Amino acid sequence: MSRDLSAPVVIVGAGIVGCSLADELTTRGWTDVTVLDQGPLLAPGGSTSHAPGLVFQTSPSKTLTDFAKYTVEKFSSLEVDGVSCFNPVGGLEIATSPERWADLHRKAGLAASWGVRGELLTPARCVELWPLLDPDAILGGFHTPADGLARALLACRAQIERATARGAHFLDRHTVTGIERENGRVTAVVTDRGTFPADIVVSAAGFWGPLIGAMAGVPVPLLPLAHQYAKTAPLPELAGVNDPRTEASRPILRFQDRDLYFREHTDRIGIGSYAHRPLPVDPATVPAYDDAPVMPSSLPFTEEDFAPSWRDGVGLLPALGRSRVEEGFNGVFSFTPDGMPVLGESREVRGFWLAEAVWVTHSAGVARAVAEWMTVGRPSMDVHECDLHRFEDAQRSPAYVAERGARNFVEVYDVIHPLQPMEEPRPLRVSPFHVRQRELGAYFLEGAGWERPHWYEANAPLAEGIELPERDPWSARYWSPIAAAEAKVTRERVALYDMTPLKRLEVSGPGAPGFLQRMTTNQLAKKPGSVTYTLMLDEAGGIRSDLTVARIAESHAFHERWQVGANGGLDLDWLLRHAPDDVHIADITSGTCCIGVWGPLARDLVQPLTRDDFSHEAFGYFKARRTYLGHVPVTAMRLSYVGELGWELYTTADLGLRLWDTLWEAGQPHGVIAAGRSAFNSLRLEKGYRAWGHDMTAEHDPYEAGVGFAVRMNKGDFVGRSALEGRSEETVARRLACLTLDDPAAVVMGKEPVFVDGVAAGYVTSASYGYTVGRTVAYAWLPAGAAVPGTAVHIEYFGEKVPATVAAEPLFDPRMERIRR
Repeated sequence: MSRDLSAPVVIVGAGIVGCSLADELTTRGWTDVTVLDQGPLLAPGGSTSHAPGLVFQTSPSKTLTDFAKYTVEKFSSLEVDGVSCFNPVGGLEIATSPERWADLHRKAGLAASWGVRGELLTPARCVELWPLLDPDAILGGFHTPADGLARALLACRAQIERATARGAHFLDRHTVTGIERENGRVTAVVTDRGTFPADIVVSAAGFWGPLIGAMAGVPVPLLPLAHQYAKTAPLPELAGVNDPRTEASRPILRFQDRDLYFREHTDRIGIGSYAHRPLPVDPATVPAYDDAPVMPSSLPFTEEDFAPSWRDGVGLLPALGRSRVEEGFNGVFSFTPDGMPVLGESREVRGFWLAEAVWVTHSAGVARAVAEWMTVGRPSMDVHECDLHRFEDAQRSPAYVAERGARNFVEVYDVIHPLQPMEEPRPLRVSPFHVRQRELGAYFLEGAGWERPHWYEANAPLAEGIELPERDPWSARYWSPIAAAEAKVTRERVALYDMTPLKRLEVSGPGAPGFLQRMTTNQLAKKPGSVTYTLMLDEAGGIRSDLTVARIAESHAFHERWQVGANGGLDLDWLLRHAPDDVHIADITSGTCCIGVWGPLARDLVQPLTRDDFSHEAFGYFKARRTYLGHVPVTAMRLSYVGELGWELYTTADLGLRLWDTLWEAGQPHGVIAAGRSAFNSLRLEKGYRAWGHDMTAEHDPYEAGVGFAVRMNKGDFVGRSALEGRSEETVARRLACLTLDDPAAVVMGKEPVFVDGVAAGYVTSASYGYTVGRTVAYAWLPAGAAVPGTAVHIEYFGEKVPATVAAEPLFDPRMERIRR
């Protein structure tokens, strides 16, 4: 999909994001671009104007790392008056605790996974890079030589000049007062100095984003917070060390054990702190540029908040003890409920785009992604973690945004486990079975606001006698050996799984069959009662999602009704954007619930509860029907994500508890248990089932991801079909491969680098101990030549090279005999 590149675009905000976006759009041929800001160019007074410019590229998020890598690449190519817009002084993160030192080993693995150069250093080597460090205070460090300092204002100037030369207009001293709309689309931006017609408006207003969004009727889930930054008096130790034009020569320094960072300012040191209490700011109360003592984003320095950080800084850099804080400010910038940017076009107000909650670190990368999105309909990289529509309604309340945004500020430098749930507000969303789960001692983690049982303490006696390898402290967090017992019972008897949090959509109307055929890859022209595993692609053939689509049996020609098992709000958004007038799409998740009944005794449990025939001959695999189980009307779908016989049973939320109790009572003679997500993840990996968002994203096509079986090129046209022409499993350059760890006692968690012949060649997407196969199973992206069963590889886990072998998949029941009996 391509856009009219002559349509008028107005970007609100001339900070680093707005300037970068104008440059990226005009680079791609967009001819009518206007950038407005309330302050003066080139420093209009937002977060960019005070940002210290640190660019540490490595993040647990591949998306954020890719954004930062492009920012380094682009700003390194820009200069103004002979001065580069990026100073590659490198980055140095130091550890003063064993926990942080271990985490730096993990971070080194992330850097290798995402293609960032990095090296773990001894304390002595850290002191060579930063002579002011106290060598006795540190255990070691992680050095990333390509990191450094973005000269944000200089980069703004360079990109303004480039974009202006291509026809863009930058207008300062224009305060936006309104966004005009008509028939669900933006039409103009109103300022105190005139109105600017626009087909597209992009809010790149930083912490003012919620105000601009409100003018358009689009809530922006963003919390402005003040962050302390101070500069010391001149230090004799830095006299003559740095060129005033470049300001710094030593690496940017992170002291995350005390929530601090440091950088040089010629002969002074700048210190940023996240150690203080959250300081939320109402953007409506921020003074205008001409009314601000310094600039709107620079609030008065609260010395009492900084005092503990100063003491911690002196402990790390003793030379500070002979200096003082000469100046400081509380700088305002943006946090979101999950710490990620907010990007994309509003569905309710077409043409209104967001590029918000973006730090300088990621600015150019975000601008490129949004420019690609605007011009060709998709970014060249996966951005699902940043999409505006990722948030559920329960995550959009002002109270939630404020509480989670403040917590993300507190945790910005914390060591966060990949399974670590938010602590508040909980519980937020619970299934109808929650009371029974608590009675069984469920250990809950959280996802999309839902309480999700990971195991049940009631099953602890079943774990006795199961021999498992001892776990390291990291992998033992948010894990229990009870998961092994729950997996074993699922394989040998029967278990109940709460599947309620998975997104459920109802698609209805006379146009529903044709619409779903166009939007997905598999053949849906089947009889009522059929269920199909299928994919949604973008126009470039990237996997936007995988779905199960059920044609409900009682549908008729004038009111087709389909139930779609989806992955989240992004699927709903995508379908709604493309739906014609004769198709209705409803999110039925909150009003319904689902129990997965899986295991070799699943039929023995379910059959006595219904008069309908649940035999394999009468109720085959990937079939659905409406029935009653006891007193409860259900939609039963014969699906399994764990590789065992069973059904997904759906009913309305008001009947959910009755359904659970009915199944629980009927299952007692068969030894039924409740089982959690920990066992579920192990079982699905043994069976080779993919998890969208982890194992595959829009960066991957079906043949690379091993789901080409869900594509029917001969069914007619569908979104992404033309991009798949000529592709096949034989033509791919990379593949998602199944790995098993050679040592049955070894464990990996996900996102670790995979080495082929000693060179980092890929990364782990999902991993879990396979309780049936007796060793850890990992899926990883590898070059196609290495993704061959029998290939020996190594996975780096906290600095240790763990041998693994590419395996044929699926590892469990490759002939599908257990699931189809």
